[in-house]
Amino acid sequence: MPLHDKNSNRDQLADDIYGSDDLAGSTPKFQFPNAELDSRHVYALVHDELMLDGNSRQNLATFCQTWAEPEVHKLMDECMDKNMIDKDEYPQTAEIESRCVNMLADLWNSPEAANTIGCSTTGSSEAAMLGGMAMKRAWEAKRKAAGLPYDKPNLITGPVQVCWHKFARYWDIELREVPMEHDRLIMTPEEVLKRCDENTIGVVPTLGVTFTCQYEPVKEISDALDQLQKTSGLDIRMHVDGASGGFLAPFCAPDLVWDFRLPRVKSINTSGHKFGLAPLGVGWIIWREEADLPEEEIFWVNYLGGNMRDIALNFSRPGGQVVCQYYNFLRLGFNGYRRIHGACYDTAKFISAEIEKLGLFDVLYDGDRATGIPALCWKMKKGIDPGFNLYELADRLRTRGWQVPAYSLPSNCQDTVIQRILVRHGVSRDLGSLLVEDIDRAIAHLKKHPHQTAITADDASGFHH
Repeated sequence: MPLHDKNSNRDQLADDIYGSDDLAGSTPKFQFPNAELDSRHVYALVHDELMLDGNSRQNLATFCQTWAEPEVHKLMDECMDKNMIDKDEYPQTAEIESRCVNMLADLWNSPEAANTIGCSTTGSSEAAMLGGMAMKRAWEAKRKAAGLPYDKPNLITGPVQVCWHKFARYWDIELREVPMEHDRLIMTPEEVLKRCDENTIGVVPTLGVTFTCQYEPVKEISDALDQLQKTSGLDIRMHVDGASGGFLAPFCAPDLVWDFRLPRVKSINTSGHKFGLAPLGVGWIIWREEADLPEEEIFWVNYLGGNMRDIALNFSRPGGQVVCQYYNFLRLGFNGYRRIHGACYDTAKFISAEIEKLGLFDVLYDGDRATGIPALCWKMKKGIDPGFNLYELADRLRTRGWQVPAYSLPSNCQDTVIQRILVRHGVSRDLGSLLVEDIDRAIAHLKKHPHQTAITADDASGFHH
C-alpha cells in the first residue's frame, strides 16, 4: 500500500486497533453507551477480556463438554438463527429433534421406542423439572380419583444436585433427601423404604451422583418398591436422573439394568452437553410410554397443517445444539460412543492409580465403569497432616490453570472434604500425566511454603457444576 493512501485506509489496518480512539479509554460497564464503535475494535475488546477466563479444557470441575469437532462448530454457526421452538418455520430441525428422542428411547430400551414421547430442553435441570412435574400430576390424578387429599406431596432422592431442591421449592413439594453417612454415600433401597408413604410422588435415583460420581442402585430400589407395592398397595413410580450416566451406562456398562427395562422407571432425563458430547445448551427428557406423560403437561402447536406436542418450559432457544446432538449420533454410533467413553474411563483409572501412589489420599471412587462415571474423587488419609488441606491444593493447582474442585460433602458428612476430577472427551492420557505432575509439584510447594492461615471452604474458589 502506498504511504499516501494510509490515512484513507486506516480503519482497515490491524495495527490501528490498539492505537485507536475507541480503545483509548475505559469501556462502559455500568451505563448504556451512546456512541457506535468499530466492529473490529469491539471484537478486540471483548476477545481480550475473555482471555481472563479459565481454560475450559483444564476445568476438571465441570461435567460439560469442552471439546468438539470442527464440523460441530460449523453446524452451530449455521443454526444460530433457528429457534428450536418454532416447529412450523423450521420443520426439519423439529424432525431432527424427534429422531433424537426416538434414538434415546431405543438406547434406553423403551418398549415402544418408535412411538415414545419426549423432547429436548436447555439442559438436564429443565428436563428434571419436566419429569418431576409428570410425577406430581400423575400422583395428583390418582389421589383425586380416589377422593383423597393431595396437598402434601413428597419426593425421595439421594444426595442430589441443586436442581431437585429447586423443583421441590418451586412446586411446593417436601424433599425427602437421603443424607450421606460416613459408611454410605449414596441412596440405598433400605433408606428409600423408610421414607415412602401415600404422599410420595416418586423416587429419583441418580446415575452419577454429583458429589462422588457413583451410580445409585436403580434396579435394587425398583425391586424394593415392587415388594412394597405387594405388601402395602403403594404404587410409587421412579424417575432416573441420568444427567451423566444416561450417556455412559448404555455404552460402557450394558449389563447394568437401570433404564426402561424396569417397568417402574417411567421417565429419564439426561444432559446432551455432558457425556452426550453436544455443545452447551441441550438436555433430554424421555418417558417410557406415551401414557406416562400426563395430558396436562402437553401443549399443542400447529405443525405443517397438523398438531405437534410442545412440552419444554423454554419457548425461545437455538436449534444448533439439537442438530449437533444428531450429528454426534450419526457420526459416532454405538461403537464410537463406547470407544470415546472407554478411553475416558481408562484415563480416570490411570489418574486414580497415580493419586494413590502419592500416599496422602484415600480414593473414594476410582472411575470404575460398572459403578459410576469416568471420574475420581479422594480425601485426605486419616491421621496424616501434610501441612496443607485440599482447599489449598486446589488453590495451588490454579496457578497452572487446573481447576480441581475441593468441597465438603452434604449432610450428614459436612466434616469430610474431598477433591474430584471429571474426565471428559478431550482429557487425554497425556493431559492426565501433566496434571499428576503438577499435583506432585503443588504438594512439594505447599510442604515447603505452608500457608500462614489455612484456606477454608468460605475462602476457597468456587467451582460450578
